[in-house]
Amino acid sequence: MKLSTYFIYLAIIVISTYLIRVIPFVLVRHQIENRFIKSFLHYIPYAVLTAMTIPAIFTATSSIISACVGFIVAVVLALKGKSLTVVALISCAGVYLTELILTLL
Repeated sequence: MKLSTYFIYLAIIVISTYLIRVIPFVLVRHQIENRFIKSFLHYIPYAVLTAMTIPAIFTATSSIISACVGFIVAVVLALKGKSLTVVALISCAGVYLTELILTLL
């Protein structure tokens, strides 16, 4: 790829991400009072995070069984109020042990 083409692509990416961040500030100049819109905007980060995380969970391992074990362990620990570090470490250990058991069978 030519260097000039690289900078053109880079400029397009910079402009598009800048516009995505600036347009809401330009269009909405006052505080949002509508209860429905406030509620909708409140849940968007959780929905986006879920949409990005769930597919990655089930495609990151070599077996759907180990992915399910890791997911279930993570959900149970999160519902019990454990910290993110504890949830990540124990669910990874669960996936590792499940993969180990599956390879031995």
